[in-house]
Amino acid sequence: MSLATLPKIELHLHLEGAAPPAFIRGLAAEKGIDLRDIFTEDGGYAYRDFTHFLSVYEAATSVLTGPDDFARLTTAVLAESAAHGVIYTEAFLSPDFCGGGDLGAWREYLAAIREAADRAEASDGIVMRGIVTPIRHFGPERAKPIALCAAETAGEFITGFGIGGDEMAGKLKDFAWSFDMAREAGLRITAHAGEWGGAGSVWDAINDLGVERVGHGVQAIEDPALVDHLAETGVVLECCPGSNVVLGVFPSWESHPIEKLRTRGVRVTVSTDDPPFFRTTMSYEYGRLADTFGWDEEIFAQLTRTALEAAFCDEATRETLAKKLEPSI
Repeated sequence: MSLATLPKIELHLHLEGAAPPAFIRGLAAEKGIDLRDIFTEDGGYAYRDFTHFLSVYEAATSVLTGPDDFARLTTAVLAESAAHGVIYTEAFLSPDFCGGGDLGAWREYLAAIREAADRAEASDGIVMRGIVTPIRHFGPERAKPIALCAAETAGEFITGFGIGGDEMAGKLKDFAWSFDMAREAGLRITAHAGEWGGAGSVWDAINDLGVERVGHGVQAIEDPALVDHLAETGVVLECCPGSNVVLGVFPSWESHPIEKLRTRGVRVTVSTDDPPFFRTTMSYEYGRLADTFGWDEEIFAQLTRTALEAAFCDEATRETLAKKLEPSI
């Protein structure tokens, strides 16, 4: 089994967070912006903890100042994903970073991103869809124009709505207005929870926002009743083990609960989150899961089948992807 070439579906990828460090350094140099403090000596991203990670993330994003920058970013990110066997990816996109929440500007940024995604699909066979996300620590009022951007551009490419940022900031129920707007526009719903906020935050995502997927969600393991509920209802967890280990949510791969959740009947998937920040790829995630938990080709096929079923895409796209996956699933 070649884990690098095995066809993969990724459901939890932050577009800006997937920016290769060399790409950000090059863009900063073009614009005369000094970002030396956010890189390590060997060229990776440098941060101390999750809060500092968010600051470094936003600093790196600051050099992305126009639609062309995001088109170039999309090209770089999708090429890297495709090199690791990803045939379909859902990327979190934030109008906060693409025009400051202005609808007209967002449309321009989105057009550039989509054109780059179309070129990547034609050249590398990788399909991309977008999930619009307000930034939680920016607050619920700031999320409302982001929800409007999502609702006004919902369709074949923008298919979901979620929320990222600092999971400990505010309450998910305060964002219900924005999620209701997105849902009414036909967008599918996910939310980051259960990475830092404990099992209770997963309950909040389910009860207050009506999610069908949870970003991370791995702290659900703390509450057996929640694990049972997830298994019974089929709510999907967008697990990012490498991210969790690097950030210290769990101290090691061996202690990560993804296998316990899977064997309890919870529908889990695997993604990279912000891959260069965590020095990971989808190939690396698969390799570590195989080494740590003994996952074989059959388990990875089950994982891919779950991701395909949970993808926020139309049925025609799902059928096309299923053909690409045969006989791997």
